[in-house]
Amino acid sequence: MEIKLDRSTVPFSLEHTLCCGQLFRWQKLGDWWYGVVADRVIKIKQIGERLIFQVFPEPQNQEFIENYLRLDDDLPSIMSEINRDEHIKNAIDHFCGLRLVRQEPWECLISYICATYKSIPAIKKMINSISRCFGKKLTVDGYDLYTFPKPADLAQACPKDLRSCGLGFRAERALETAKLVDGGDLSLESLKRMEYEDAKRELLGLPGVGQKVADCVLLFSLEKLEAFPIDVWMKRAATTLYARHFDSPFIKRVASKSSLTPKEYGTIGSFGREYFGKYAGYAQEYLFHYLRTQQRH
Repeated sequence: MEIKLDRSTVPFSLEHTLCCGQLFRWQKLGDWWYGVVADRVIKIKQIGERLIFQVFPEPQNQEFIENYLRLDDDLPSIMSEINRDEHIKNAIDHFCGLRLVRQEPWECLISYICATYKSIPAIKKMINSISRCFGKKLTVDGYDLYTFPKPADLAQACPKDLRSCGLGFRAERALETAKLVDGGDLSLESLKRMEYEDAKRELLGLPGVGQKVADCVLLFSLEKLEAFPIDVWMKRAATTLYARHFDSPFIKRVASKSSLTPKEYGTIGSFGREYFGKYAGYAQEYLFHYLRTQQRH
């Protein structure tokens, strides 16, 4: 199937969207991208203003693809709103068409619990190992791909098996979270209807969920586009590009150490939400991707 895009109203870059660090389970094989979303394999590529895709198993579902890739977001309006200075403008110019993706909340939650203190390649390896061990195999075009396990599947796993997937100390946290979600102690879908602060408070009560993990889950899977996750790149942005927005002692203190206290994290996050507005999460993703890619050059 095919989706035709009007670049003036629906700018979109599949490459930027899938490679910007928000997702861990997409891979490019030949000319096509393959990913597993909600128990289905998506095979997709972009040629100019056309998205060509297949979904396995059928039926093919254009609405599913459009929803997942957030093609309903008014990206020109969002970019106009967050384009507050030369730094974000550079990021927008470099990665025009990058969109946030509507991830499945459960997989997003476990993925970011596993992401703590790990590089993106290591996170990808870990999540793929979990899926191979506990998910269901789907073979498409001769490639074996795996669904992400349901909460009930992980809740019954033993910590040793999870550790064998590379989780280390995260195994017990993932297991306990799976038990809470499977047992109905937390409904991830219900968090979409809450205000940002209330939903974040709920997530922070889960094992292995700190400030950054909560903000990533809120932004990437729970429709909280004002969430502004702070990692090493965004801390660097705050202490260099946006230092004038903070007190000098704060910048000096934060720049001199590797981690942030909850209060320091909150100060930077509040700045991001106030400065960039209701689409601060889009600004965060553009700046994050821009800073880490520029570092390579």
